[in-house]
Amino acid sequence: MNFLGLTEREADYKRSRYVILPVPYEQTTTFGKGTALGPSAILAASQEVELYDEELGFEPCRCGIATSSPLEPTTDGPERMAAIIEETVQQVLIHNKIPVMIGGEHSISVGPVAACVSEFANLSVLQIDAHADLRESYQNYRYSHACAMARIRDITKATVGVGIRNLSAEEAETVGRDNIPLIFAHSIHSGEQKLEDAIEHLTDEVYITIDLDGFDPSVIPGVGTPEPGGLGWYEVLALLRRVCREKRVVGFDVVELMPIPPSLVSDFAAAKLIYKIIGYMEAVK
Repeated sequence: MNFLGLTEREADYKRSRYVILPVPYEQTTTFGKGTALGPSAILAASQEVELYDEELGFEPCRCGIATSSPLEPTTDGPERMAAIIEETVQQVLIHNKIPVMIGGEHSISVGPVAACVSEFANLSVLQIDAHADLRESYQNYRYSHACAMARIRDITKATVGVGIRNLSAEEAETVGRDNIPLIFAHSIHSGEQKLEDAIEHLTDEVYITIDLDGFDPSVIPGVGTPEPGGLGWYEVLALLRRVCREKRVVGFDVVELMPIPPSLVSDFAAAKLIYKIIGYMEAVK
């Protein structure tokens, strides 16, 4: 079951430009449970995604999209898991391919960012998320899903968060002290800020990390920590298309899907989101 149910030729690793890396890891989630089931749900839903993109007018999959076997979770904790992912993504980059990680909880995003920074020294990170994820530690984990961006900022300070609508007093203090650019959901909805304002904080080379709770629950309800007042489907796509057009996206991830069967809405939306980003990247080749 490869991503999109592609033919053997279209999914061949050697000729593919993109590599889907499923990481069914979940250890530090604190509310809804089930993100370990996210990758398999996305792969299953992707079988129903139409290969022709009506917005772009072509089939992005013709570039080749390989799907790796799911990365085996370790029992040695999220920091070790991040290191394993980093090593795996480094191999993808060595082969001049673009890593696309699907999770799994948000703590896993530290691994591919670390790998990409070793290859692209001027890397910046675009975060789409409901939560700031800037806690120094949470429930005795420095690599908790609630600390994902804190650990990423240990690697690169060039980050910007979009759609944020939940953070602690500790995180708010960190944001003010370190002048971390965040574009809050309430500011977007009130017209004070635009999603596109995030672009001015990005370098030429960008990694995108998408926690699906960045979307409003009316769009993607299947997440472990849902927050009202989130982002809409088309406004996020507009931002992603512009980022792909104006910057070089070197990798991305989509994390924190918590399948809620029998509903398939969230699973399908996550799969289509991944394909849309690939399409935007291919449109500017």
